[in-house]
Amino acid sequence: MIAITVGAVVIGGIKSIANVTDKLVPFMAGFYVLGALAVLVANASAIPAAFSAIISGAFTPEGVTGGIIGVIIQGFRRAAFSNEAGIGSAAIAHSAVKTDRPVTEGYVALLEPFIDTVVICTMTALTLVVTGVYSDKALEGVTMTTAAFTTVTPLFSWVVTVAVVLFAVSTILTWCYYGTKAVGFLTNENRVAILIFQLFFLAATVVGASVNMGAIIDFSDSMIFIMSIPNIIGLYLLAPVVKRELDQYRTDLRSGAIRSYKA
Repeated sequence: MIAITVGAVVIGGIKSIANVTDKLVPFMAGFYVLGALAVLVANASAIPAAFSAIISGAFTPEGVTGGIIGVIIQGFRRAAFSNEAGIGSAAIAHSAVKTDRPVTEGYVALLEPFIDTVVICTMTALTLVVTGVYSDKALEGVTMTTAAFTTVTPLFSWVVTVAVVLFAVSTILTWCYYGTKAVGFLTNENRVAILIFQLFFLAATVVGASVNMGAIIDFSDSMIFIMSIPNIIGLYLLAPVVKRELDQYRTDLRSGAIRSYKA
């Protein structure tokens, strides 16, 4: 069902993808945040202790000496998978925006890791800690989050379910678009090659739903790591260009040369 849904959107091209995601992403983020807020409000008295537990757990001698390297590696893996910062993929989507000032789109891009990782992931962590489900070794991943939400009401399990489905669909749509643009670049926009890739991608979506999740995550982490290497090299090489564009934009903004943005 997800493959069919994604296929119907992707075949329509970037405008079709944009029309779906610009409505889907704000809704799913707001929907999830409201659910997390309800859990936090219900356990408001435990929030200070939760922050204390998170900070003390990160900086205790046991935490530092016992697993800091493993935690850092796992943190990098999940953070890169969460917001894609530094791997170069988000630029594919942002480059489709019509603007004569690319720097402004860079500012928009800066919001993504903040909202995704700092806001949503922190709220998730707090719900896990204030409800105490994080200490249950039998729970992991989305099952732990579901257990935290259902401490308020069993109906909240649907909040997590709907949020997970929406996050999954939007992520699949985005990566399919990235792959489509990459194949188009490599084949000089050959429509047959692009269609073959899209069909292959949709078939992989079906296969991915039936194989071991650990293998998929490990493979994804490996590919993301490989992507980040040439991108980070490119970032260093292009840093002077970015600085020049940013300085010029700030100068124009202060001088009043950019009036349309103030309106």
